[in-house]
Amino acid sequence: MTWTVMPSYDEYETAREEFSWELPDEYNPAVDFLRKHEDTSRTALRYDHPDDGLETYSFDDLDERSDRLAAALADLGVTAGDRVGVVVPQKPQNPLTHLANWKLGAVSVPLTVLFGRDALQYRLADSEATAVVVDPSVRETIDEIRDECPALEHVIELGNAGSVRDGAHAFDDLVASHEPGIDVYDATPETPTAIMYTSGSTGPPKGVRHSHALWLGRAAAAYNYFDQGLAEGEATLWTPADWAWGAALGGTLFAAWHHGCTIVGWPRDGFDPQEVYDLLERHDVTKAFMPPTALRMLMGVDDPEARFDLSIETFASAGEPLTSEVVEWVDATFDDVAINEFYGQTELNLVVGNSETWFDTRPGSMGKPFPGYEVAVLDPETHERKERGEVGELAIKPDDRRVFFDEYHGLPEKTANKQIEDVPASGASGESEEQRSSGRWFLTDDLVERDEDGYLWFVSRADDVILTSGYRVGPMEVEDAILTHDAVEQVGVVGVPDETRGEAIKAFVKPARDEYDPDTLREEIRTLVRDRLAEYEYPQHIAFVETLPTTTTGKIRRRSLRERDDED
Repeated sequence: MTWTVMPSYDEYETAREEFSWELPDEYNPAVDFLRKHEDTSRTALRYDHPDDGLETYSFDDLDERSDRLAAALADLGVTAGDRVGVVVPQKPQNPLTHLANWKLGAVSVPLTVLFGRDALQYRLADSEATAVVVDPSVRETIDEIRDECPALEHVIELGNAGSVRDGAHAFDDLVASHEPGIDVYDATPETPTAIMYTSGSTGPPKGVRHSHALWLGRAAAAYNYFDQGLAEGEATLWTPADWAWGAALGGTLFAAWHHGCTIVGWPRDGFDPQEVYDLLERHDVTKAFMPPTALRMLMGVDDPEARFDLSIETFASAGEPLTSEVVEWVDATFDDVAINEFYGQTELNLVVGNSETWFDTRPGSMGKPFPGYEVAVLDPETHERKERGEVGELAIKPDDRRVFFDEYHGLPEKTANKQIEDVPASGASGESEEQRSSGRWFLTDDLVERDEDGYLWFVSRADDVILTSGYRVGPMEVEDAILTHDAVEQVGVVGVPDETRGEAIKAFVKPARDEYDPDTLREEIRTLVRDRLAEYEYPQHIAFVETLPTTTTGKIRRRSLRERDDED
């Protein structure tokens, strides 16, 4: 692979054998995304403004504006290695700030406007950000925490001098008062690019420091899970996910620009399925990254292909495993539209997935490892390989170390604990060369099993496993079964202390409708799980709730559920 193109392969095994990372000696993502394309006057961004209609930006427009912003940041004292926070939704100023940072050699800290006071304060202080670019919606929060972020010298608020209050620089005025033509920082794939924070679903959020090679890894993955359909100028991408999330920022927005395609920006406070279909139609979106929750909400609109003139070719999904009902719905509802689930981590890129180009999607599976990565399923304690069909911890080995994270910011011990040097061969008959290889492997804390055909199946996070009556139960399997009930909209399953069983299974259920009989629904859910899974996997406790706690990326916070005491 070169930094300009991802090669196409018709056969999965050929891709696995022939692909290799060939990262360039010099690499700056701002140059990659904006300047390398044959026609830089083409539209790179279609910004569907909530109030003012459509704005379009070419690659040239973004290059000029990010030049001006980089010059302004330099005048404020931002230099190579400084951290700059970005708290902006799906607006042009979001990627413009990242691009300007990299033109200076500065490090981006992507943050979401969904964060509250404590979440923003923790991340800005922990990353030691010297400047932050913010949306007006979070300006008040930034003012509250500013004194608690000792390194923070400059706040830059979107708007002009007439709209921005004292104490912050006006973004529009900074850009207008500087000229393009800045000398771009001489960067390499190893140059620090971003500190991206984990969701905090299993402990305090950790700052994950990446280098520029991250974006090449994400662009390669997107090429695969979008079925090699990112030819320059031929695809339009959109995601409802916040551009602070790695899969949305690197795997959708910047992947689109790496391949010379168009991205749609559409900031919205909520998710209205009817409006989403309107958007997909209005912008001729061909590739969409849709978290599972968003896809389930789209299922509520009847016969969308008949009601909307859609150009969609591929839905890609990640964050939580897809339930089989979503995969089956896409297949039954749309004509020749693929649904590809993929898997990654903030630390480890997007490394496993489905691609209709190569093999059939198996509903509920994570897919197979993408080219450039090896996988192993290990005993969580001994790190010995598990046999096919056995549950163990997923370990990943990249062919090029640089496409994974560099370190946890300020946490050397946790960085070391994330990786092991060698994985011994299992000795199983028919073991492939891939299984016998050694080197630095990265531990995911995710429990999976690998079937005889090489598909990986997510079981649970390692600390989410429920130990009940001597059985190990993965909450996702129970959740998947409960979600097949048409009266259930969402569910989270955890283990709770039980004197007899050790742990009992408890389900927190958000009903799909206001009117229901709790006792009847409880019994129907228990019977359904017994019939679909096993007697020991049914939830002994079921609490009906109005909302479920989630991370900003839409994952259920099972740790928060374990701390709740909702009555059954």
